[in-house]
Amino acid sequence: MWDAVIAGGGASGLSLAAHLAAGEWRNRQVLVVDDGSRPLDGRAWAFWSTGGGLLDAAVDRCFDRLRLHGHRRVVEARLDRYRYRVVSGTGLRRAASALVERAPGFRVQRGHVDAVDDLPGGAVVTVDGRAVETRWAFDSVTEGPAASAAAWLTFTGQEVTTSADRFDPRVPVLMDFRTAQDGGVCFVYVMPSGPRQALVEHTRFATRPAASGDQALRTYLNDVVRAAPYQVVRREGARLPLRLSRPRPAAGHIVPIGIRGGMLKASTGYAYGRIQRDSAAIARSLADRGHPFAPQITRRRHAYLDAVLLDVLAAEPDRLESTFLRLFDRNPADLVLRFLDEDSSLGQEARLVLTLPPLPFLRAMARRTCRMRRPRLGPG
Repeated sequence: MWDAVIAGGGASGLSLAAHLAAGEWRNRQVLVVDDGSRPLDGRAWAFWSTGGGLLDAAVDRCFDRLRLHGHRRVVEARLDRYRYRVVSGTGLRRAASALVERAPGFRVQRGHVDAVDDLPGGAVVTVDGRAVETRWAFDSVTEGPAASAAAWLTFTGQEVTTSADRFDPRVPVLMDFRTAQDGGVCFVYVMPSGPRQALVEHTRFATRPAASGDQALRTYLNDVVRAAPYQVVRREGARLPLRLSRPRPAAGHIVPIGIRGGMLKASTGYAYGRIQRDSAAIARSLADRGHPFAPQITRRRHAYLDAVLLDVLAAEPDRLESTFLRLFDRNPADLVLRFLDEDSSLGQEARLVLTLPPLPFLRAMARRTCRMRRPRLGPG
C-alpha cells in the first residue's frame, strides 16, 4: 500500500512529487508513474512570480518587461517585483528530481496508467494491467467525466530560426493582435531565445474548438515579422477546454491535478503558476489535515470576473484587444499580474476595472444577471 500514487510525470505530477518530497511527507511511500508518451525535452512553460518558489531552480530565462502589439499601437509594460519566467521541461525534471531523490520512499516508474478506481479507504491504480493499491491517487492523465467548457483555447506553435535578426531577445511579446481575427479572439505570442530564434504561437480564444492556426502563423511570420526565409525547428499545438469551475472532488481518494484538476485559468490560458500553488496547498493539507482537499484557489469573485470576460469574448470579441492594451497601459504591470494571479484585493480590482472600456463589461454583467435570475422550469 503506497501512501500516494501520482499518475503522470508531466508538469503537474513532477511538481506535486517535489512539494511532497520537500515537506512533511518526505518519509512516506510515494510512486510516480509515467509512460513517456509526452517527453519533457523541448517543452516549456511560462509564468510570472516574485520569486522564492520551491522549483525556481527550473527557471532558465526571466524578463523584466512585456510587450503587447495592437493594430495601431504598442504597449511595453515594465515589471517591478514580478518577473516573467520560463521553465524548460529539462530544467523542471532536474529540479524536481533533486528533491525527489532525497526522499527515500519516493519512486519514479515507467508504465502506462490504464485506470484509476476509488475504493473504501483508498484507491487502485492499474499500471500495465497490474493493480497498485494506494491511500491517495493524484491523477493528471486519465480521461475524466465529460464537462462543458465555457470557451476553448487553441494554439499552434513553431520554434523557428531566421537568417537575420528578427526578434528582440530582451522582451517577450505577450499578445500581438496583428493577425486575422476570425472565429474568436486571435493573437500571437512570441517567446524569444535569441535575435534569430523564438517560439511563436498563434492563439485563439473561442466559444468552440477551432482549426489549427498554421496558415495564420505563416502569414504572421512572413508579413508581420518578415522572418522569411526561416526554418521550423519544432512544432506544438493543442485544443484546451476553458472551464469556470474546478472539478475537484470533496470526497473519495482520487484527486485530479493539473489541467484535469482545473488549473488552466479560463481568462488567460496559463496553468504553470497555479499548478505550483495547488501542489503546495495539497502538500500542506496532507501534512496538517491528513487529506489533500485544500481550500479552493479560485475565489468566487475571480470566477465571476473570468465568466464576465468570457461572456465578452462570446458576444463582443472585437473589444478584447482594446481591453488588454488598456489594462497594461493604464495600470502598473505588477498590479495587472497580481490580479491575473487572483492575489489582488477588492480595492485593487476596482482600480483595474475602472480603466477598462465599461460598456461591453456592463452588458456582459447584465446578461449574466438575467441568466441567473431566469426561473428554472421543472417537469410538468
